[in-house]
Amino acid sequence: MNVPYDLNSYIRVLKLASTPSWNEFSQVSKIAGAGIILIGIIGFIIFAIMSFLPGGV
Repeated sequence: MNVPYDLNSYIRVLKLASTPSWNEFSQVSKIAGAGIILIGIIGFIIFAIMSFLPGGV
């Protein structure tokens, strides 16, 4: 592990990185939120199906 080389790589990446615009941030937030809600709905549907089956939860 070459620490000076690694630090220089990290610094270079941080210099290239930029703060996202408001539009980009809101689009990413909407997509992430939709994904979280979709996973929750799928989990709830599986739970509901398992509750109605004999010997379920």
